Amino acid sequence: MIPFMEVVDRSLTGPYCIQEDFDLKVFVPKLREMINKYKIKFDPDIPIPWDDDLADRVFQAAVEFYAGVGTYCIDTERIIKFSELEILEGLKTAPFQPTFGEGKDCKRLLPRKPESETPPWCFLGAAGAPVSSEEIFFKVMEGYGSIPLVDSITTPTLTTIGGRQIRAQSPLEVLASIRSSMLSREALCMAGRPGLPIMNSIATSISDTAKIAGSQFGLRPSDGWLIGSIAEMKVNFQRLNEVAFVLSLGGRVCAESGPLLGGYCGGAEGVAIANVAYHLHCILVLRGSCQVTFPLHYHTVCTSSRDLLWAVSVSSQAISRNSHFAFFTIPNTASGPVEEMCFYETAAIVTSLVVSGSSLEALGVYRNATVDLQTPQGPEFASEIAHAVRGMTRKEANEIVKRLLAFYEHLINHPPIGKRYQESYDVRTGKPFDETERLYQRMKKEFVSMGFRFRDGLE
Repeated sequence: MIPFMEVVDRSLTGPYCIQEDFDLKVFVPKLREMINKYKIKFDPDIPIPWDDDLADRVFQAAVEFYAGVGTYCIDTERIIKFSELEILEGLKTAPFQPTFGEGKDCKRLLPRKPESETPPWCFLGAAGAPVSSEEIFFKVMEGYGSIPLVDSITTPTLTTIGGRQIRAQSPLEVLASIRSSMLSREALCMAGRPGLPIMNSIATSISDTAKIAGSQFGLRPSDGWLIGSIAEMKVNFQRLNEVAFVLSLGGRVCAESGPLLGGYCGGAEGVAIANVAYHLHCILVLRGSCQVTFPLHYHTVCTSSRDLLWAVSVSSQAISRNSHFAFFTIPNTASGPVEEMCFYETAAIVTSLVVSGSSLEALGVYRNATVDLQTPQGPEFASEIAHAVRGMTRKEANEIVKRLLAFYEHLINHPPIGKRYQESYDVRTGKPFDETERLYQRMKKEFVSMGFRFRDGLE
């Protein structure tokens, strides 16, 4: 693989292009060309395809697409380009089975294949969703750390510190980033899982300065630094600064990407190819130890629509069949937590990604924006579904997902917002209210009747 310093050099000396031209004259036409050349076609009647040839064509299309497009550096207006040979060499030498966590929670992140019995890694939590206070932050984190099937944690974002509203790129952001690191580690100790890796570094930080500063107060090299791409196929110096820091520290980058359906990627076909191309970008530019991807619908801001289920499934199969570089997919729901619709959506997305070879970063949040609208219940259910469907065939999963779509597809544009943490959990004890727990157990029984075989003996 080419050195990171060479990536930096290319960000300074690569072909010059204004951003609008990159979007409209480079990215969009090349993606359309690849869709047509490789005959990639979304079939709404098969949300979970089982066509290996289709998956491999998507992968081939993504390699050719990324070689033609590259990654755009916003700060220099230069394109970081790679040849197909460099891309294939990067795939060959990409990290394999990285280790995260410490003590009894130390574990290798294994790549998976479609229909594999290999347990999916369950990266659970808030994905940076906002909380109103340090108290809620602590209780939510303790709840995530108490989920039996959790392998790693994604933290919330503090919006206040000491009662003060946090302002980005101010000393308050730095102090809040430090505080969130300390609170996260304390909460995991209280949950009895002090060695669990935190794999979204410091969600509270907006700037590279705050992320680097906060990491000195509780993060360890065995954790993961989440470093995100900018849609579509862009990066800036802030993110490259973070990469430089983590590489020098000997840490592990969790390289993040999120192609948008309805944006420059177009429809499901474009998202599928772009999602695989981001896999290559995450290896070569962000220097990931793993990839975290979250394809989203431009209007509904979820992953549970029929077209995105197809895109996630096909791209996951393309990656898992052709790369040993492990990856997660985030199942974003339209509905909020502690709602029946959220259970159906979660089951549909998690089923589609696990049978297609992905692991999961499962959230307990609503569109990642509303304060305190998160609970441990959603990630726990997602982890149980993930283990229930491992080894299931894609053809079988397709029939189950079509049944699940019938429960919620008509509600995606007007979903229920759900309940905030303090409306569904006792903040003092961290325990779910009786009504919250009854809903959980009732929904699990319903899913057993659909054919899901939970690994806790509930049959």
